[in-house]
Amino acid sequence: MEHMDIKRANGRPASAMRPVKLTREVMKHALGSCLVEFGDTRVLCAATIEEGLPAWRRASRAGWVTAEYAMLPASTGRRTRRETGMRKGRSMEIERLIGRSLRTVTNLRALGEYTVTVDCDVIQADGGTRTASVTGAWVALHDALMAWVEAGKIPRLPLSGQVAAVSMGVVDGSCVLDLDYGEDSRAEVDMNLVATDTGEIVEIQGTGEQAPFDRKRLNDLLDLGEMGIAQLIALQNEVTAFRD
Repeated sequence: MEHMDIKRANGRPASAMRPVKLTREVMKHALGSCLVEFGDTRVLCAATIEEGLPAWRRASRAGWVTAEYAMLPASTGRRTRRETGMRKGRSMEIERLIGRSLRTVTNLRALGEYTVTVDCDVIQADGGTRTASVTGAWVALHDALMAWVEAGKIPRLPLSGQVAAVSMGVVDGSCVLDLDYGEDSRAEVDMNLVATDTGEIVEIQGTGEQAPFDRKRLNDLLDLGEMGIAQLIALQNEVTAFRD
């Protein structure tokens, strides 16, 4: 995989992620919570569990995991209006992505008739809010389900694995990993990868924003994404000891 020379913030190479930090147990009343930081992007993820299921789900005899996503008003340079009425299409698309991603590694039958909601609130945005949300949401979900096990509500942790997400793109002709806002806003190609700890792909979102891209470039971007996912999975495991 070849990369052109490109000047990035803090002098990081094209294949390097921003500093990533996962801080658990940041909220007193949430069963599971995580403050996830991808550089200057910060997302607060909080998981709660309620007895019962949505009406359309009740006949399944299996649990449900869902998510909600929002950007706080001062998370960007210009105030973002609260979504008190009409939801933004972008927010709904991202929260569906988070929910789908979490469900791929959750045994819903083993969860039982409970609904888990993971709220992801962006408190500071600098690119990659959806990928940070997926990554931090898994930690919050893990901790909430562990709390449910410890409370005797379910017999074992109903997680089959881990899931994380990272962005890739083509900026100034070069393939780069984990785009900040400045890079994302001028990217020729913008892509997100969601994958599990076993390397299986959950979702790929890719768009030629300014120019089309060929199969070789796609492969190069996916190679970068796999590198980023491996780092994020390792960090999740470091803070949760999921695989120990």
